[in-house]
Amino acid sequence: MTFDAPQNKKKVLKKITKQRLKNIGLYYLERFESSVQNLRDVLKRRVDKYAYENKDFDKAQAYQWIEEVLEEFQKLNYVNDERYAELKIKDYLNAGKPARYIKTKLKAKGVNEDDVEDLLSKEDYDPKKMALKFAKKKKIGPYRLDFDEQKEFRQKDMGTLLRAGFDYEIVCDILSQNFGTEEDELI
Repeated sequence: MTFDAPQNKKKVLKKITKQRLKNIGLYYLERFESSVQNLRDVLKRRVDKYAYENKDFDKAQAYQWIEEVLEEFQKLNYVNDERYAELKIKDYLNAGKPARYIKTKLKAKGVNEDDVEDLLSKEDYDPKKMALKFAKKKKIGPYRLDFDEQKEFRQKDMGTLLRAGFDYEIVCDILSQNFGTEEDELI
């Protein structure tokens, strides 16, 4: 008895039409909140993939359909950059992410920097509190149980906090703290 290797059948892509792009966008929005630019990128990737396989396909026409679909979604309030930014900011703040990280991520998703600044100013954002939350989550700095370990890993912990996007002064302040017990914690 011989076994044949499984056939690697190439998946045939469905033809891209305006209605298909609309359906792809709706399906994406069912699962994820999105900014306008992010949804545009998702739809363009689908068009590009189809156009790569079908050389005679008119990408310019498909890009025009994408803009029409996005305009319609905005009118229906399916896609709203401000709502998206509010949700992501809350998520990032709950995770203890610094403002620099939040701004960078939202800028990459096409959200206006001024809008992000305004929304961040409305939130209860304290950089030191966020750095402590981050350190606690990662169990670094003052949240290492052993004081000798805190001293030994100080440079490594400093690098972790700095790469996360926290300012140097805040990082130094956090790492200079020593929580011996749970009762001493600031959070």
